[in-house]
Amino acid sequence: MNKLLVLIGAIIILFGLFYEKLSFLGRLPGDIYIHKNNFHFYFPITTMIIFSLFFIILQKFMQ
Repeated sequence: MNKLLVLIGAIIILFGLFYEKLSFLGRLPGDIYIHKNNFHFYFPITTMIIFSLFFIILQKFMQ
């Protein structure tokens, strides 16, 4: 379990470092973006689903 947490932490750090280059992940079809006057709302539902599936698969392989 500890190895899994360290691995997830490392993946999150790497993702943060390369987020600018992986900009396609933040603009997937299905992500909700509302921009009106001084109001911005962004809800990345498709991106969250993809990350959830990735971590579920990763967890299955770590067991």
